[in-house]
Amino acid sequence: MDTASFSLLELFKLGGIFMWPLLFFSIATVAISIERIVYLLYHNLRIHDMAAAVSGYVKQADYSGAVEYLSGKTKRRMGARILLALVSRSKSGQAFSEHHAERTVETEAMNCINSLENGFNFLTALGSLSPLTGFLGTVSGMIGAFRSIAEATEVNAQIVANGIYEALITTVFGLVIAIIAMISHSILSHIVDKFATRTESVCSELIIQLAEQANENSDSAAAGKGAVKKKHEN
Repeated sequence: MDTASFSLLELFKLGGIFMWPLLFFSIATVAISIERIVYLLYHNLRIHDMAAAVSGYVKQADYSGAVEYLSGKTKRRMGARILLALVSRSKSGQAFSEHHAERTVETEAMNCINSLENGFNFLTALGSLSPLTGFLGTVSGMIGAFRSIAEATEVNAQIVANGIYEALITTVFGLVIAIIAMISHSILSHIVDKFATRTESVCSELIIQLAEQANENSDSAAAGKGAVKKKHEN
């Protein structure tokens, strides 16, 4: 048999019944990978440019301007949602607390990252199930091959070789699917991890700036009250 002349369809038929779940796994792997790539591209993960703009608003104590700026970007900028949660809390009029601000950022960031990582678990599962399914198909094929050998009146090397290589087809397909799933998962996870790291750094700097701004406002208010009280005493 000339294996070089085999088409993909012929190899699929030779693989037996276990090629069907492998076909499903391959379609699912490609579909999830493409969907996640499109999702990540649509939700622009840059955040430093927005952080710089928000920092400018904070310096001017223009929290309403910062909220308006970020609100227009929440649809396609994942980082805008996190920064908006932080700035909105500062704008609420409550006494600024670094701990509460960090918790607010952490909660919103977790929601955003969970949204970005949606489907990653399926890629991990597909990367594990595909080679196992392929190996199961190989074992099943080997059983059939050895049964044919046992039933044959004359055994030659060609019968043995043909049975073995046909059985190994499912393992090859399973490994290929697993490699694609693992590469896709690794690349996408790296992108999300970089976004999480940048977001943590940017939000830490903004929280410090907001705390300093709050302290300055508090000192100014205290000084103003002192001046008014002194004036009334005089």
